[in-house]
Amino acid sequence: MPILVPKLVTTLKTYDRAQFAADLGAGLVVGIVALPLAIAFAIASGVTPERGLFTAVIAGFLISALGGSRVQIGGPTGAFVVIVYGIVQRHGVEGLLVATFMAGLILIALGLARLGTAIKFIPFPVVTGFTAAIGAIIAVQQLRDALGLRLDRAPAEFIERIGVYLEHAHTVNPHAVVLTVLTLLIVLLWPRVSHRIPSPFVALIVGTAVAQLLGWPVETIGSRFGEISAGLPRPTLPPVSLATIRELAGPAFAIAALGAIESLLSAVVADGMIGGRHRSNMELVAQGIANIVSPLFGGMPATGAIARTATNIKSGGRTPVAGMIHALVLLLITLFFGRWAALIPLAVLAAIVLVVAWRLSEWKVFVNELRAPWSDAAVMITTFVLTIVVDLSVAIGVGMVLASFLFMRRMAEVTNVTMVSREFEDGPAGGEDESGAIYRRRIPEGVEVYEINGPFFFGAAEKFKATLDQVSRRPKILIVRMRHVPAIDSTAMHALKDLVRRTRQQGTQVLLSDVHSQPLVALQRADLLEEIGEQNLFGDVDAALAAARTRIAAP
Repeated sequence: MPILVPKLVTTLKTYDRAQFAADLGAGLVVGIVALPLAIAFAIASGVTPERGLFTAVIAGFLISALGGSRVQIGGPTGAFVVIVYGIVQRHGVEGLLVATFMAGLILIALGLARLGTAIKFIPFPVVTGFTAAIGAIIAVQQLRDALGLRLDRAPAEFIERIGVYLEHAHTVNPHAVVLTVLTLLIVLLWPRVSHRIPSPFVALIVGTAVAQLLGWPVETIGSRFGEISAGLPRPTLPPVSLATIRELAGPAFAIAALGAIESLLSAVVADGMIGGRHRSNMELVAQGIANIVSPLFGGMPATGAIARTATNIKSGGRTPVAGMIHALVLLLITLFFGRWAALIPLAVLAAIVLVVAWRLSEWKVFVNELRAPWSDAAVMITTFVLTIVVDLSVAIGVGMVLASFLFMRRMAEVTNVTMVSREFEDGPAGGEDESGAIYRRRIPEGVEVYEINGPFFFGAAEKFKATLDQVSRRPKILIVRMRHVPAIDSTAMHALKDLVRRTRQQGTQVLLSDVHSQPLVALQRADLLEEIGEQNLFGDVDAALAAARTRIAAP
């Protein structure tokens, strides 16, 4: 199956009228679902609402048309809110556009390098930690509009923001609070009434109607941002300098990493729902192209959206055409009904985003992970705290490094080096000799046998050296048995080389037995096999012991 071919190309080969009808219905539903979310995520990110719509239209269309998933729906997501808000506060909207463009290039490079499958190796505690933190940060950000607080500007930092909210607690708007509660109830309870009409859309209509009909004094999109633009802007890109690229490299990598994780996670979930299989590398390339084109039209970062993708599947969408239709639906709404969006109360949008933040955080998973081994819990908590206190990019980096170190420690603990006793029970391949008795091997005088069990990596190399340094007498022949060593790295090979040279000076010969294919190839490529000598390499320990007896007996 081709890897870098869009799923659209594959699905159109068997496309028919019935499938188009299903995709059309799904696209209409998802377009309606995406409308309030696109606006809400843009406002939560610190940019104007139309930028969210531009992103959903342009990036959503490209992700579906060029992606490696049959049903992926792309657009702005809650996961990006924290990163985007921080970039806008520090570098302005122009800095966001440049960072998004750079992130698109990074995503394309990841896809072309066939690294789509490598994203799955990001440790689960790291993902759980930063997603829970993102949910918490988004929720706190929405409290300003959910409570109707009167303040000019809130700081980007989590702790400082809470302090500002407490200082302005006396400015709470009761009408905004009522709208927030009403919206939350509709979003959470409407699915019990009907699944055909999306609950966020119902909440948007009802909340706006209540505020307008009763004349409640609440802040709306129009009062803060003015009317939403009724058309797509001309493609432009702000001037880019080398200094700007250096300054935005960190945020760009954070956007790319989060976009890759979110999109591929969504694609995996979608595969489970439809019984399909996505093309991860093509998906990354499509995400990259979308994030290059989106900022040209003033858009923000985009990725695969799990909730909208699931809605698409449940509504009957089975090909990328449904996602393309969803983008066109949003475009038509923007062109013909965009000016009506100015009436939407910000409290209603804040409530919708609060529900998204709660679902994104997955607190049940977070709490359950606290019961995991202490090392995993430590990685998750560290990532969580750093995301909230410092920065998402720092949190992911530190979390990955910490998880890697803990993995190294575990690998070192799994691998052990032991000295075999003078007589040991360990039969040949069948475990028994011809008489049916357990096969016994006797180790002749002047011979020592050491066995390595587990992957022989740099963590175990130090254990290997420490074990051999404890040998008080110097044997004439030292046999290193490697039957349980599936892999070896350069540090371990250096330890072996050091052992061979050091023992040779002391008059001891080193023999290797039971070497598997990967270690053997690694020894050959590193020219260590020549250092050891092929005459000192044996297929099993019996051959090595036989050679040792012969060499000891030789004058």
